[in-house]
Amino acid sequence: MSEKTKPYALITGASKGIGKSIAYELAKQGYPILLVARSREELKTLSDDLQVKYGINAPFLSIDLSVNGASLKVTDWIKINNYPVGFLVNNAGYGVWGDFSQSSLTDQLGMMRLNMNVVVELSHLLIPILLQEKQAYILNISSTAAYQAVPTLAVYSATKAFVLSFTRALRFELAQTSISVTCFSPGPVATGFAERAGLSALNKMAEKFNMQPDKVAKMAVKAMFSKKSEVIPGFTNIISVYANRILPKAFIEKTAAGIYKI
Repeated sequence: MSEKTKPYALITGASKGIGKSIAYELAKQGYPILLVARSREELKTLSDDLQVKYGINAPFLSIDLSVNGASLKVTDWIKINNYPVGFLVNNAGYGVWGDFSQSSLTDQLGMMRLNMNVVVELSHLLIPILLQEKQAYILNISSTAAYQAVPTLAVYSATKAFVLSFTRALRFELAQTSISVTCFSPGPVATGFAERAGLSALNKMAEKFNMQPDKVAKMAVKAMFSKKSEVIPGFTNIISVYANRILPKAFIEKTAAGIYKI
């Protein structure tokens, strides 16, 4: 299959972290990439690099997806340019750390919109486009936080639980179509998440447990192409999630609170 006939991969939160690494991973395989994130400068640099290194087309759209109507603007951009999209990678998201009652409500609601609403909106808007391909994929990036309540990351962990549940249900609904749906739930990754969430004090501990985004991206893309339903990368993360299923919830929550309550 030549590059010109390959479908585009739409990646949200593509300017850094896992999204950026997934863009490189798919570009290596000859897929053109649609890059979506807030930072125009970072997107431009990434787009130029992808095109030079891999000879693929990599248009970008600088937009704040948490703003009402942003998902529709992304879809209009795709339709106007007649991009044949075969991949939707819902990667954009962030966390807000701190006691819920003491944290900014505006920040919490913005996080909910980006982590949940945008995933639902883009999935709904792009499914008709994805169905035009013989084989298409939706890859939703969740988190190991989806498997437990996390005090001081209460809303974040709840949004990721939503992504996990939504993905599994959507996968079932689309099982008889050309669209495969995968949920990928990494643990700590060296992406700058902690700094944005206000957890920079955990940087030293994170260095011991963080996975590198390039490795995580390879695993995510492999899981997607293998049509897996739900993947947790890393042995430690798998054990952690398994423990969450068998140990008392109160114990798990107390342990999590001890880690993040700094």
